[in-house]
Parts: sequence; structure tokens; C-alpha cells
Amino acid sequence: MAETVPHDKPQHVSITPLLKRLWPSPGEANVGADEIALAISHIFTDQLSPVQTGALLTALHFTGWDRRPDVIAKCAAAMREAAAPVDKRALRAVVRKRGRREGSYRGGLCDIVGTGGDSHSTFNISTTSSIIASSLLLLSKHGNRASTSKSGSADLLHAMTPIPNISAIKPETIVELYEKTNYAFLFAPVFHPGMKYVATVRKELGWRTIFNLLGPLANPVEGAIEARVVGVARKDLGPVFAEALKMSGAKKAMIICGEEDLDEISCAGRTLCWRLVERPNPDFRGPKEEDDEDYTTSDEDAPPRSIVDVEHFVLSPADFGLPAHPLSEVSGGLLPHENAEILTNMLQNNMARDDPILHFVLINAAALFVVSGLCDADTSDMGDYDDRKVITETGPGNGRWKEGVRRARWAIESGEAWKSWTGFVEASNQLDTK
Repeated sequence: MAETVPHDKPQHVSITPLLKRLWPSPGEANVGADEIALAISHIFTDQLSPVQTGALLTALHFTGWDRRPDVIAKCAAAMREAAAPVDKRALRAVVRKRGRREGSYRGGLCDIVGTGGDSHSTFNISTTSSIIASSLLLLSKHGNRASTSKSGSADLLHAMTPIPNISAIKPETIVELYEKTNYAFLFAPVFHPGMKYVATVRKELGWRTIFNLLGPLANPVEGAIEARVVGVARKDLGPVFAEALKMSGAKKAMIICGEEDLDEISCAGRTLCWRLVERPNPDFRGPKEEDDEDYTTSDEDAPPRSIVDVEHFVLSPADFGLPAHPLSEVSGGLLPHENAEILTNMLQNNMARDDPILHFVLINAAALFVVSGLCDADTSDMGDYDDRKVITETGPGNGRWKEGVRRARWAIESGEAWKSWTGFVEASNQLDTK
């Protein structure tokens, strides 16, 4: 008797012709980024066999084509396209309603994220920085469980008391969440269900694949992201990510890599930075008011409203007005429950002002404040305990890094960071989990 094949099982697509051209010289075979992105997209619909999936990831890895800006940009776009859909109009409406404009920050969503894989096992810096930054910015933190460390962003949040219900944050509930809080944690498995089809292959391959690079560029609310800080664990990836973000349409971003190959701004020494800076385009022929975001034109060759430049510079702790600390002093507790205790103490302002981990977090949160444009404001009215003494001194990249630290310290010492966190926890637990 013939075996019955379920009708709802997707038919596998063969990418054998592409695989033959990908190895050993994809350039000579004129392989294009669009072809690779199309092949990657079949993974998310379970239309690529495990063997061909493994072959594709292996060929991309060993030819180095998974580190090309155009390939990363196109594949990240394919990953976002396959994500669970979010009501963009409703999200845009709530962002406009909730966003607090200041300086050149227009009130949009922000993210701070790293590729991981730096092998330094430091404290959960980007996750903690995102919570602190949500005191003044709208945050859309895209994260997952640990893959190369012991405490990923989701692991840390699950270890907190009380526990936020991050699994309840879904495309259909995210707008409701933002009605009540500045912070949202977008748990990757919820928003990228198609990634489950490649999980086993990635684990069995045993090396980092293109998917380790796509995560920071695959935020499911990409269209509403105004600013981001992205950490990479290899210096050669800095310009690659900067170009990939520029190709993807990002206008405010900073790629960072500590000189120790750290995917954070290093508290120990120098950090290489590639910053995307948005500037007015003098050739733009439309309305000059930036509030007119609905302006469109049928002229495909019309000059855009703004242009984006990439600036490269180096930061050090001194640029933030803080001393350097060796990485051995900022390893945290390694395990999620230990890091959760550190995070709680920090948010409740129970750490010494000169604590190395606190300094590490302050410089990274400050960077997001600067990149968002918040620190461009010449006045300050954050609320209670704000001394209103704006630090206008600029450092590398023309950034007000010390002003960013002033604002990050205020968030903690005023209690606003803890208030933002507990507000998020409460709002997430009130979401409909059906």
C-alpha cells in the first residue's frame, strides 16, 4: 500500500543549481544576493530539506558570502518578511501617541542588540541598557535564549522576580502593550516561528552561520525602528553591518566592537564605532517639515528627504567621563538567576556609583541615548531629580557621550528605570494569552 503524504506538508524546493554555483567561486558564477535570500526564505516555510539547508549554510560560511553586506541585508529582509505579521498602522499610531520627542529623537522605537559569540561571558549589558533607556525612549528589544553564553536576554528576564510574561507579547498584543509601557521584549521564537525548521541543522553543523548575524537585523517591527546600537564580535564585521543597515534603509544606527572583539562598548579600553548619521538632503524637493511623514512621490528618481553617511571613530571610557575597568570585573554572575540579582540591584539603585558593571551599563545606555538624538537637546526636563545641567561637550563622532551618561544615571537614581521595568512586567502579565 502506498504511503499517504499529508496534503498540508510543504513540498521541498530543490536549490541544487544554486548550490553548484555557490561553491567554490560564487563570484565567478555570478551568484546574486537575491538568489541567496530566496533560498534562505524557503527555510522559513519548511520547503528546504535539512541536507540542502546544511549545504547552503556551509557554502555561505566557507566562501565568506555570509559576511557580505548585500547578502546580509537581503537575507535579513527575507527573515523579516517571514516573521509573524504586526499591524504596522496600529503600531505606528501608538508610537506617535506615546513617543516623547526631544532633541533630534522623533519618538520612534529603539533597539540595542549584539550578535553574541564574543566568548567574553560578560554581564547582560544590552538587555540591561535597554531597560534603563526605556525611561526616556520607546524600546523594542529583540532577543532570545542563550546560544553561546549561559545567560541570554530571555533567560535573564525569566529569572527576574516578578517574571514578565514575554510569551504573551505577540503581533496581536504588542500595540496593547505599548499603550501601557515604553518597553517591549520581542521573543524571537514567538515572532520568527519559521526559525524552528533550521534549529537542528544549526546545532549539528557546530559553527556559527549566517543566522547568527541576521538576528540583530531581523527585528519584526523594523519599519518602526528609529535608532539602534548593534554590537558585533569581530572588527571586520563593523563596516559590513554598517553597509547592510544602510542598504536596508536605516538612518540612525551605530555598530560597535570592543577592541577585544567584544559586542558591546568596552569598559576596558577602545571600541571601534561605525555610526550611520542622517543629514538633510539639500536636493530634496518635497515638504521641508519632517512631521509630514506621509509625503510620497511617483517620481522614483526624486531625491530622498535625507541622506545617510557612515562615520568611523573610536570611543573609550574616558569619552563618557568614566574610568576603565578590566573585563574580568564585569563578568556578572554568569548564570541567569545571578545576573537577575545584579539587574534588580542596579534598577533599584542599590549599587555603588563606581561599580564596574554599573559603569559598563551606563556607557552602553548612553550610546543609545546619543544615537537616538536625545542628547542633542540643549535643555533637559526629565522630571524629578533632574539637575537640568545639560553637558554639551562633544567627543569622538561629535557625540555628547557624557550627557548620555548623565541621563542614564538619572534614570537609575530617580527610580524611573525601576518604574519602567515594573510597568512592563505588569503590562505583560495583563495581556490576553489566548
